[in-house]
Amino acid sequence: MEYTPPPLFKQGPSARVRLAFFVALSVGLLFLDSRFAAMEVVRKAVGTVLYPLQKIASLPIEWSQAGVDYATSLDTLQSENKTLILEQLQDKQRLHELETLRQENEKLRKLMNVGNTLKVKRSILSEIVSDARDPFSRKIIIGKGLIQGVKEGMPVIDELGLLGQVTRAFPSRAEVSLITDKEQIIPVENLRNGIRSVAYGGLDGGLIELRFMAANADIENNDLLVTSGLDGVYPRGIPVARVIRVERNSRYAFASIFCEPIAGVERHRFVLVLDTFREKIANDAQPAASAPMPGNNAPNTESASPPTNNPVPATAPTSTNTTEAGNGN
Repeated sequence: MEYTPPPLFKQGPSARVRLAFFVALSVGLLFLDSRFAAMEVVRKAVGTVLYPLQKIASLPIEWSQAGVDYATSLDTLQSENKTLILEQLQDKQRLHELETLRQENEKLRKLMNVGNTLKVKRSILSEIVSDARDPFSRKIIIGKGLIQGVKEGMPVIDELGLLGQVTRAFPSRAEVSLITDKEQIIPVENLRNGIRSVAYGGLDGGLIELRFMAANADIENNDLLVTSGLDGVYPRGIPVARVIRVERNSRYAFASIFCEPIAGVERHRFVLVLDTFREKIANDAQPAASAPMPGNNAPNTESASPPTNNPVPATAPTSTNTTEAGNGN
């Protein structure tokens, strides 16, 4: 079978002629467009016709770029969100710390003001480090001890009132028995009328009780009880408790009076240990001043003692008996 070229290439001018023609046409169009802008309208028309096709052709690239931008922006937003959340948590923590420090500062100011108003030798600021190991006692452990001057028997207060008493002192620690402990007995007086009594701890619910008060005693609810200072341990005037319930029964001679402590026995962090050594010296100096002087006792001693300036009668019988015994021999 003989191969023959397609009819298209067998008609018209040759390929070289067509190439030369189109090259000349292109050069002419370029010249006309550059000189007279003759192809501007054609260019706009062609661009308008081809714009949808260009838009469709560029959609995959735009979609891929949008996907990359979305993933990048999502990752950036997530990272920024984590950073902002972390900063917010840190700001909240700092805010809580500042609020805690502000409250502690106010409590410490009140505590120091209370310590300055009391007539004591000095006051020792300490921090509560832990509770006692015995679950049946109301005791706490503070972070000051014998090295800092804390001794057994010293009262302990907070900014509200009496907290307890130091019962054991160690070199750098001390044990404080709270006023709600069953072994604590505190002399108190009613601030309203001055009636004195004794408060006992150890009740359920952290209450204290006034015992051995007559049934007709002038004690009412909301009466404020303060230390009377009669025992020489607690300075006078420290708030102790407030009366919350008074039970009177005609069949009993004494009333049941229950009180709620004023101090934050289970809440506060800082306490003040009071050194009442000055008051003890003043109390001990009074009986010493009223005691008679040794010079004044000398005449009384001489008048009370029997005379001892006659030793001869006591020795005469002995010498007489010895002489008689020698003559007899």
